[in-house]
Amino acid sequence: MKINVTIDCTPEEARAAMGLPDLSPIHDRYVAMLLDTMKGGVPPEMIETMMKSWAPMGEAGLNFWRRMFEAGTKSDG
Repeated sequence: MKINVTIDCTPEEARAAMGLPDLSPIHDRYVAMLLDTMKGGVPPEMIETMMKSWAPMGEAGLNFWRRMFEAGTKSDG
C-alpha cells in the first residue's frame, strides 16, 4: 500500500508545525555582519579567517562565500 500526502505550506509554517525555532533574526544579523565587513574595506585574508570561525559549512561553504565576495568586489569597482 502506498499513500501520498501533499502539504501546501510556507517554510515558516512547516518549521512552526514541526516545533523548530525561527532563526530568521540570527540569519539576518549574520548577513548584516558580513555586509558590514565587506563594506569596511577589510582585506580578503581577514574575511577568510572570519568565515572559517563563523561558518559551520566546511570547505564547500567557504568556497561559496569566497566566490560571493569576489563577485561583490568586481561589481563595485
